[in-house]
Order: sequence, then C-alpha cells, then structure tokens
Amino acid sequence: MTRSEMFMEFLLYEWIGKPVWMWVAFLSIVFGLLAFDLGVLHKEDKEMGISESLYLSAFYIGFAMLFGGGIWWAYEAGHIVTSDGTHAGVTYFTGFFIEKALSIDNVFVISLIFGFFAIPRKYQYRALVWGIIAVIVLRGLMIGIGAALVQEYDWLLYIFGAFLIATGIKMLFVPEGDADISKNPVVKFLRRHMRVTDALHGEKFFVRQPDPKTNKLVVWATPLFLALVVINLADLVFAVDSVPAIFAITTDTFIVYTANIMAILGLRALYFALSAMIHRFHYLKYALALVLVFIGGKIFWNQLFGKLDPAISLGVTLALIAGGVLFSLWKTRNDPPAEKLA
Repeated sequence: MTRSEMFMEFLLYEWIGKPVWMWVAFLSIVFGLLAFDLGVLHKEDKEMGISESLYLSAFYIGFAMLFGGGIWWAYEAGHIVTSDGTHAGVTYFTGFFIEKALSIDNVFVISLIFGFFAIPRKYQYRALVWGIIAVIVLRGLMIGIGAALVQEYDWLLYIFGAFLIATGIKMLFVPEGDADISKNPVVKFLRRHMRVTDALHGEKFFVRQPDPKTNKLVVWATPLFLALVVINLADLVFAVDSVPAIFAITTDTFIVYTANIMAILGLRALYFALSAMIHRFHYLKYALALVLVFIGGKIFWNQLFGKLDPAISLGVTLALIAGGVLFSLWKTRNDPPAEKLA
C-alpha cells in the first residue's frame, strides 16, 4: 500500500461516529478563522469598541449559519452520511442557539475575572481568542467522553435530562451569589506554586525575570496568564450545563461539537458589546432556565409519547430565548447605563 493510499484510508477512518476528514476539515476552518482574526484583524493590541464587536460577532454568527446550512445540505445529499438533512440541520441550529444563549452567562463571569486581575481592555480580546484553543480541546474531550458513555449506557440520557430539569428549576428559584475571585482555589494554588509577576507585561503570558533569591533569570507567569486559566476553568463549569443540553437534542457527536465551538467562537467577539450592557439581560436567565427544563423534559417525552419533532424543539427554544431577551430589554428600558465591567 502506497503512502497516498494509507493517507486516504486514514482520512476515511471513522472516529467518534464520523470520518477523520470531517473532523480535520472542521478544525482547519476553526484555526483558519482564529489565525485570520489574530494575525490580520487584531495583529496589534487595541481596545475593541462596541460597533467593531457587533460587526465581528455578526460575521461569526453568519459563518455559523452558513456552516449549519452546509451540514443540512451535506447530510441530505448523502455526502457525509445517508441521513435526514432536515433533522441534522435543525438539531445543529437548536444546539447552536442553546449554546449561544447559555454562553451569555459567561460574559458576567469573564468581566469579573478581567476586573479582578486588572486586565486592560486592549489585551482582553487576545486572551479570549487564545482561550478558544483550550476550549476546543477541553470541549472535545468532554463531548468525546460523553458520546462514548451515552453509546454504551443510553440510560445516561435520562440522567442528563433530570440534571437539566433540576438545573433549570434551581436557576428559576435560587438567587445567584456574588463570585469572589480572590477565594478561588485555583487562583490560590497558582499563586502558591508559580512565580507570578505583580504587574502586566503587555500581551505576554510569561516573561523571564531575575529570581529575587538567586538573581538568575527564571520564567514568571503574568496576571494575564492567570486570568486565561480561570476563564477556561469557568468555561468548563458552564459546559457542564451546555454539553448535556445538546446531547439531549442529538447524540450525533459531530453536530454536538461543531454547534458548541461555532457558538463559542462568536461569543468572544460579542463579549465587548455584551459586557457594556449585560445589566439589560437580567431576565434572560429565567428564559434559559425554561429552555433547560424543556430540553430535559423532552428526553422523557420522547420515551413516553414518541420523538418530538426537531422543528418544535427549535421553535420553542428560539421563542423562549427571544422572549427572554425582549422582556429584559423592555423591563430595563429606563435603567441608567451601567459602567463597563472591565
């Protein structure tokens, strides 16, 4: 067998339910977007304004919509697998919108983290984009493990469903506490076991400086690196809700993963607009809670009464999210502008 034949065989090898070439193609698109974003659009560190944030976010959302349309067409035409393209497309969009909405909660936490470490806005975007690389790996691991477990033990979906319902009910009735970053055990651990500079060093995560005891040059982490670590750990916490929510819609790991990553890509760009007006979305959390209860309940509905039409799931999800956004904007229409959180 020639090298080219071995390479083609490798690309056609099925990994987590889909050929390797599909995963390679998707990751190539993602890293291509990130390289263009960092290497061209944001080659120099600068503070991103609200208008630029909205334009860039619109680009990412538009790209995600095109990608979803591509999945719809490819599944329907049998270019990927012989499957129902409508079902694949609708579940992708449902997962994308759920992940997008759930990620909005991330904005407030990210703002608190940047504020605690005193990270200037002109360095925040670069840190967020680099953080996406960690998200791509960590979400991939979570989804891969989840897919393997669900395939082996399908009853786990009912645990996912019950967890989502319980989480939604908790969001509805239990008030959120204020996050105190200074008490975060990860921050304490890093400061205790790493050399961390007191001041920032531009966009650098690590610098070489003299050790106070030996006067030798050693590697020090900067506060920007600590902020990056804590943000990605916070994303893992949010993923505990979002990943089971998409698995409750579909067990197609390619759709679960791509919907997750596409939603997160745009969130980083949208962050700078949302952080300035996050106070206007106070009531969105109740809509998100109802979405989680609905998605969790759908698992039990499917078992008792038959599969719910994916179009209904998408319609209910969009209606709840849109209703939460509109009600929040209306309810807070007379509120004074909030100061920037970071």
